[in-house]
Amino acid sequence: MRRKAIIIRTSEDGKRCIAVDSDNYDVILSFLSADARHKSKFADIVNVLLAGLRNTYLYDKEEPDARSKGVRAMKFFKGQENARIYCKEVIKEDKTFVIIASELLTRKKTQKIDKKILNIIHKVASYDYQEIIDPESN
Repeated sequence: MRRKAIIIRTSEDGKRCIAVDSDNYDVILSFLSADARHKSKFADIVNVLLAGLRNTYLYDKEEPDARSKGVRAMKFFKGQENARIYCKEVIKEDKTFVIIASELLTRKKTQKIDKKILNIIHKVASYDYQEIIDPESN
């Protein structure tokens, strides 16, 4: 499924970016801005990712089967509301690594991956980001 994404943050060296799916942009950003805790946690996750660090407590693979390759999840407050933003990782032609926040799950209620979550993961895996827009380059 062809999709567009909008870059919201770029690393200082320009080699890594965080983007948000254009169709879910308003939903994801309103979720983050509605609660100061979510906004702060998102900033922490983004800083770790842009620095190229690995922290599986904040961001990790979500690949339960062969159909879900390349899907990752930003994890918010495990053990509490346990929200997730499912992401797709893309490498642009200029070798820029882009993490695209694609789908929001406001509350993960089980440790297992149930049918609802699996459907979200498969949907994100099917996204084909042909156009990644950088508002700063205009």
